[in-house]
Amino acid sequence: MPCATPDSPARIVLGVSGGIAAYKSVELLRLLRDEGFFVSPVLTPDATRFVGEVTFSALASEPVRTSLYGDRTTPIPHTFLGQHADVIVVAPATAHLIARYAAGLADDLLTATLLASRAPVLLCPAMHTEMWEQPSVQENLSTLRRRGVLVLEPDVGALAGGDVGAGRMREPKEIAELVKRLVSGFEGPLSGRRVLITAGGTREAIDPVRVISNRSSGRQGYALAEVARRLGATVTLVSSVNLSLALDVVRDVAVVQVQSASEMREEVLTRLADVDVVIMAAAVADFTLKASKEKLKKDQGPPTLHFEPTADIVLDLVAKRSAGQVIVGFAAETANIEQNALTKLRAKGVDLLVVNDVSAPNVGFEHPTNEVVILDREEHVQRVTLRSKEAVSYEILARVASLLSQGAS
Repeated sequence: MPCATPDSPARIVLGVSGGIAAYKSVELLRLLRDEGFFVSPVLTPDATRFVGEVTFSALASEPVRTSLYGDRTTPIPHTFLGQHADVIVVAPATAHLIARYAAGLADDLLTATLLASRAPVLLCPAMHTEMWEQPSVQENLSTLRRRGVLVLEPDVGALAGGDVGAGRMREPKEIAELVKRLVSGFEGPLSGRRVLITAGGTREAIDPVRVISNRSSGRQGYALAEVARRLGATVTLVSSVNLSLALDVVRDVAVVQVQSASEMREEVLTRLADVDVVIMAAAVADFTLKASKEKLKKDQGPPTLHFEPTADIVLDLVAKRSAGQVIVGFAAETANIEQNALTKLRAKGVDLLVVNDVSAPNVGFEHPTNEVVILDREEHVQRVTLRSKEAVSYEILARVASLLSQGAS
């Protein structure tokens, strides 16, 4: 990817698709030019029904491009634009543009440029509320996020036709500020942060063959690791399960395999001083036992097992934390969810506690979906309705990013 220098300003491809919010992109173009960026506007054919090419050409660093087919100076415009871009921003990004990008279609200059580039991509969706909330739109955005695309979610406000709701494109000034940060290496709200996440249920040995464990699959912890990396964090995952084949775990996530609660405690506490965030998504055993060195034989009758409590990793983390570190705990419940959650929150001293009712349909262990309640230190309650564990992860990590920005202690 090109690298901007004082003598060679960063090159921004400004993509404009066919929505009424395209009028705001004129102001965005002006702001980007005021920052000294070289801005190449690319309009879809539908965009030209809302805004004029002449306006963009007059304000941009070079004339507007609309055609997938080139000329003598730029015979293959999509590869030229894609290879030379430092950042591609699409504002507005309509539901149609998002769907084509997610599907890998390249039927106009803008989608072809998106596919022909390794530059950071920022999508700024704009559409009516009903479209924004469509599962197909959200699934397409999830696909693009998984591929590393940054999405600046729309505001709630006035929409076309006099309606009011979610779907209003963010203001040009906010978009321009984010583009500036992307040029400087920003990857997402967790850029530069170091995040440690635990996943899976620990396994406490009875003998060399048998263990006592729980039903945790580790899927929520793995989803958190994937999303945290997409948001720019350096991620370490301490896990008792290996889901690398079952889940699309991104590159650059360091996975540390453990088995028992004591092994997990050691790995987590050893790394505590080097991280900004610890998210204890693992289902750590409450009890362990002294394992037999040899396999217990059936003909010797049922063994007598003597349990003893495991160390409380979360309490250890809270006690040893440094100023500014964020600690997130998890709790699986089956009754009196919020009451039990408040009791645990007060006892643990974490910044956030994420609680789910694992007896509810499609929630918790083994399911691809989850429904949680997030509580903070002030005992405010946020209910996250049933959705994919990836989507739940975004909700949790948005709260984490907010705490980090406030300097949680």
